[in-house]
Amino acid sequence: MPARKKPLVIVTRKLPDTVETRMRELFDARLNLEDKPMSQAELAEAVKVADVLVPTVTDRIDASVLSQSGDNLKLIANFGNGVDNIDVATALSRGITVTNTPGVLTEDTADMTMALILSVPRRLAEGSQVLTGDNEWTGWSPTWMLGKRIWGKRLGIIGMGRIGQAVARRARAFGLQIHYHNRRKVAARIEEEIGATYWESLDQMLARVDIVSINCPHTPATYHLLSARRLKLLRPETYVVNTARGEVIDENALIRMIGAGEIAGAGLDVFEHEPAVNPRLAKLAREGKVVLLPHMGSATVEGRIDMGEKVIINIKTFLDGHKPPDRVLPAML
Repeated sequence: MPARKKPLVIVTRKLPDTVETRMRELFDARLNLEDKPMSQAELAEAVKVADVLVPTVTDRIDASVLSQSGDNLKLIANFGNGVDNIDVATALSRGITVTNTPGVLTEDTADMTMALILSVPRRLAEGSQVLTGDNEWTGWSPTWMLGKRIWGKRLGIIGMGRIGQAVARRARAFGLQIHYHNRRKVAARIEEEIGATYWESLDQMLARVDIVSINCPHTPATYHLLSARRLKLLRPETYVVNTARGEVIDENALIRMIGAGEIAGAGLDVFEHEPAVNPRLAKLAREGKVVLLPHMGSATVEGRIDMGEKVIINIKTFLDGHKPPDRVLPAML
């Protein structure tokens, strides 16, 4: 009896070797060994022939790409937690299931968020530059490189999902008071565990905290959630940290206000127009007013392997005729 033909799975970027090897064993996997980002035209060609597409967060799977999908394409197994890169509603209207990889990046992203919460007020990037720059360090001085203490300050978390809660647990250990805004209150036991104060009004919370951490997904409802108007609610000594999505902040307004001294500074791992970084942000970084990282929040070996394993489980479950565990529906966004 001939073996059943393996489904064609097209992977848009280079994944960890162990993940790619397993994919080759299970599927007819077409890999991107050069790790060259696919153009919109190449993505359109891929959806014409694939049974399963495995994109990443930088691949824009919009209506124009999906309109060219072939009859065989039944699953888009996103390698990433966020799905703002995929037009989920259009996919479902064409009979295409969408999955993601939630949960496995929680601790890694929370670690990076905490690192930025520490690095901006304590001027860690500036201090490192002193030892690696052109000028020689002349030694310790009582009034030199003074930052701000974070112990006892108020942290306002926007988005109290898995990552927001993981950030809160870390921050509480550093003596921060936890405040949060979310679409709805979290369970009372969680509030009690992390000592969190809930604010139904984001505006009211922003006016009262010392550090703002953005940990919500990018959706149409959260686009420019931190608008110019809301940024003006922050006090001049407040810091902003973003490890979620750049589109949640009005980046131009943030740049203007930091430059004018209306906001103390920012730690950013994501940007509104990635991979482009606003030159004015780079200038603020050189001036020590912001810390910039190249979307590293989830970049651990363990995290990437866990993501790949989730993708494989979603594909296998779907191909076996069952509902994949990480299916995404428009109502969830």
